[in-house]
Amino acid sequence: MGIEHSELMAELASLDCRTNFTIKKITEYMLPKLKEPIYLHGADKDCQLVIRPAYEVFLADLVELEGVTYKEGYFHNNEMTRFPKRVQKSLNGIHYGLGFKFTDREAVKRFIHRLMTIINGG
Repeated sequence: MGIEHSELMAELASLDCRTNFTIKKITEYMLPKLKEPIYLHGADKDCQLVIRPAYEVFLADLVELEGVTYKEGYFHNNEMTRFPKRVQKSLNGIHYGLGFKFTDREAVKRFIHRLMTIINGG
């Protein structure tokens, strides 16, 4: 059973993640006290957090957390403008990142704390 979109939004707010914008099914957040974007994609029970592809080297650290699941492959979306582009079918490329799903709010909390530790060089 996965966490619902509204629960994920509430947990990000309680962790002091700031919302920048929402377009279609994408919401951009900034991690607390950092200028590091993450994206929330989806609605209802089908939602995921997307992080920069540069953190792929830390995948093992992130998926070992209880309640955290990595969605295989890259997630692509034009609205993730702070992420790099990858040229696939279009000439201009499309923004991409790594998608993660969570079982509950505690899993989201563990994930955000681990991500911030990684970013801060811990």
